[in-house]
Amino acid sequence: MTQSNRLPRGGRIDRSRPLTFKFNGQTYQGFAGDSLASALLANGVDVIGRSFKYSRPRGIIAAGAEEPNAVFQLGATEATQTPNVRATQQELFDGLVSQPTSGWPNLNFDFMGLMGTILGRMLPPGFYYKTFMFPQAAWDTYEKYIRKAAGLGRSPREPDVDIYDHLNQHTDVLIVGAGPAGLAAALSAARSGARVILADEQAEMGGSLLDGGYTLDGQPAAEWLKATLDELARYDNVLLLPRSTVNGYHDHNFLTIHERRTDHIGDRAPANHSRQRLHRVRAKWVVLATGAHERPLVYGNNDLPGCMLASAVSTYINRYAVVPGNRLVLMTTNDNAYRTAFDWQDAGREVVAIVDTRQGAAGAWQEEARRRGIKVLTGHAVIEARGRKRVQGAVVSGLSPDGSQALGSDQVLVCDTLATSGGWSPAVHLSCHTGSRPIWDDEVIGFVPGKTVQKQLAAGAVAGRFGLNECLEEGASLGALAATNAGFTAEPAAVPTAECRPETRPMALFCVPHHKRNSRAPKQFVDFQTDVTAAAIELATREGFESIEHVKRYTAMGFGTDQGKLGNINGMAIAAKSLNQTISETGTTIFRPNYTPVTFGAIAGRHCNDLFDPMRYTAMHEWHVKHGAKFEDVGQWKRPWYYPKPGETMQQALNRECLATRDSVGILDASTLGKIDIQGKDAREFLGRVYTNAWAKLPVGKCRYGLMCREDGMVFDDGVTSCLGENHFLMTTTTGGAAGVLEWLELYHQTEWPELEVYMNTVTDHWATMTIAGPNARKLLSELTDDIDLDRDTFKFMDWRQGTVAGVPARVFRISFTGELSYEINVQAHYGLHVWEKLFEHGAKYDLTPYGTETMHILRAEKGFIIAGQDTDGSVHPYDLGMSWAVKEDKPFSFIGKRGMKREDCVRTDRKQLVGLKTLDPGIVLPEGAQAVDDPNQPKPMKMLGHITSSYYSANLERSIAMGLIRNGHNREGDIVYYPLENGRVVEAEICGTIFLDPKGERQNV
Repeated sequence: MTQSNRLPRGGRIDRSRPLTFKFNGQTYQGFAGDSLASALLANGVDVIGRSFKYSRPRGIIAAGAEEPNAVFQLGATEATQTPNVRATQQELFDGLVSQPTSGWPNLNFDFMGLMGTILGRMLPPGFYYKTFMFPQAAWDTYEKYIRKAAGLGRSPREPDVDIYDHLNQHTDVLIVGAGPAGLAAALSAARSGARVILADEQAEMGGSLLDGGYTLDGQPAAEWLKATLDELARYDNVLLLPRSTVNGYHDHNFLTIHERRTDHIGDRAPANHSRQRLHRVRAKWVVLATGAHERPLVYGNNDLPGCMLASAVSTYINRYAVVPGNRLVLMTTNDNAYRTAFDWQDAGREVVAIVDTRQGAAGAWQEEARRRGIKVLTGHAVIEARGRKRVQGAVVSGLSPDGSQALGSDQVLVCDTLATSGGWSPAVHLSCHTGSRPIWDDEVIGFVPGKTVQKQLAAGAVAGRFGLNECLEEGASLGALAATNAGFTAEPAAVPTAECRPETRPMALFCVPHHKRNSRAPKQFVDFQTDVTAAAIELATREGFESIEHVKRYTAMGFGTDQGKLGNINGMAIAAKSLNQTISETGTTIFRPNYTPVTFGAIAGRHCNDLFDPMRYTAMHEWHVKHGAKFEDVGQWKRPWYYPKPGETMQQALNRECLATRDSVGILDASTLGKIDIQGKDAREFLGRVYTNAWAKLPVGKCRYGLMCREDGMVFDDGVTSCLGENHFLMTTTTGGAAGVLEWLELYHQTEWPELEVYMNTVTDHWATMTIAGPNARKLLSELTDDIDLDRDTFKFMDWRQGTVAGVPARVFRISFTGELSYEINVQAHYGLHVWEKLFEHGAKYDLTPYGTETMHILRAEKGFIIAGQDTDGSVHPYDLGMSWAVKEDKPFSFIGKRGMKREDCVRTDRKQLVGLKTLDPGIVLPEGAQAVDDPNQPKPMKMLGHITSSYYSANLERSIAMGLIRNGHNREGDIVYYPLENGRVVEAEICGTIFLDPKGERQNV
């Protein structure tokens, strides 16, 4: 195994650690420190894939995240496979296995490539829509082959064997990009004492300092780079994140960072170690130092393997000691790319010529080239590359001063590598994620970040400052400014001075003209990943697509994992010229997250398998298990369902629990009820808007029941909210509705009423709640507290008090969901089991009986209390429930759902309304969901009146009871309705009120 393109010395690789890897079934060798791309180039691999649309052979173009072609399927086994991994970002490890994502039947002989050659001119933009619409019956056949040809990889067929995680972070200054500007910014911010996160997508921090022979203060740039990283690593307030791509920039300076923690180690992460991590960061200030992407030139056959970016060629030579060819032709519109020709020559290879598109370009760079004996052709351009599976020559023609025409006769330069540079495009992707439109700058010849509402600064090349000294100085200045803005005292760090040759003005050239018009010339690719050509963009504008967003969607320019990093500027310029307008007038598309692809594993984190739907336990769970409880799942919680004694059936256990509670005292673990702490000077106003009743005058120490409706007026949750302080409330929700209610409150606060000063936090897990109910509840509680006055006239129904219970600080609420004298005792969760056991210790004399959710349902149904989500189904409003008393129509501000209740459909007299139901045979329990009819003998389909929502056997009443929805039910009390059951039996029931026990509420007020 020989590495034909590897230099004998140089680079940042570790030659003492050779590594073996596979690509396309072949075994190759590289070194530690290689990327997969550099290792392939070192081994002389030219064709690494086939193009998306025409299946043309493609090679490596770039060296970083902008690479459009080298997108591979990685993984030795199906369970470790990852699709669409960029070879330029994948570090080499021993045993790495990679496959191309295209090519059928194989990469080197591709049948689709043959078809692309033959039918290339017959596949313009939109040909799918134009060609395969007729005959419609043949679409099933078309679709199979179209889908086979589409895509850039495949999803693994086995579950992922690795784990992923999330980490929430807060920082004062987040710096994106660890090139010269980012490093200088980090130094300034770190020295101020500010918390700093420095994230960079490369394995090594340093950016362009890793890729060229720069000197700083007369010393190799690597020395300053090492000293800077060593200093930053010593600070406790600095977090360095290499291999970490800031993939999304969202509102309020919230950013996501995708960290590849072990992708460079092997197919699998080490045991108990996450493979990737998604950092979710809130930053006070952000410094974007994302640099710029070199822009390729658009010319005929510019997709042939061997056509590369000039800066990428320098990167492979200087960083990886790989020269990807022997004979180089360099085409450039600027001075900076001359560095590539010098690097190539210094590596001992031949520079055939530098083709400079500028007329009479002259300066220090041109003088150095001529001193080196390199042929320089000014005012010329490569109009076409020649070759089949590798560049074999470059066709060079004269160029008009404005770059619009190819002039004179052609000459063919024999070469195997064609490097181009059309200038630099600032990497503005992240700045666009928050909706900020970039601004075209004619001096930069690119878009720079536009105005933003974010606390954001842009330093270095992303802001159009391409000189190394400019980047260092601006980075240091803005790093200090960001730290100062975050509340720290900061000064710009002293930065070294780079030795740089002066550069002359670059040329704005986005598409090299051919002697033939673009539609007849060899294909000139703009977007390599989706095979978008200059001719395709021109065709789109001729067909009426004038908005650049429409051009993008019609041609697929900027789609795929590439996101237009290389092609968008050229494509916009070609569209602008075709539309006879400026680039500024044409505008740009909006870049959206993700900046580069992110695995589904990293997005999901640990929210999968058992943690996708985690089981939640109350503080008293082990007691319930020990005492034989049967459990049911409610909103992820394991709630005791009932407590059977040996030999008892479920119904016998329920009967015992119900009778014990009504006769003496029962106890329920109610810790799972949703609890939301609400504070702020506008808390009362906020509650008044989300509840149907009034809250403005609720005194401290009082509780109130409320209904919550959606915009359409339909009830979706209910609960009791207590006034803890003048501007402090505790809201309770149903167990299953807790998360949805909090999300609902936050949604309305953030989108509809952001002016209200109100803050909400879930405290469900903070409190253990135990409800004691029954005529002996007061006696029991009095034995465990001596600082809460339990007198009925002092501590009234719907009051709450603070004190101690069993020696533990507690909040006690006199609330009842059973209709009995009842107290809800709330203590900090870690005291819950202690208080629970003390209650049983003192409650033995009262036959204290634990009861579960099923008994709770029976007890509340006896009193006619609803359960949101069971007696409501998204189609009933408070009036349907007979709960008009819970609606305050004359509040100053309309509550959510008020207008919805006034809709024509909501005021019909024949709406389904909640009623009580007694079967004529008291021993029959109607099944929940059973449908009511007026005439059981009518032909099918029968006219349904409504259905049963709750149905139980009540041991206290010695009969079955039910609640259900019946059309016009509130006006039909005393009527008989019929319930045809699945087994053919028909059950008769009388419509009655919903309160079956203690209609005056005397039991709860004793």
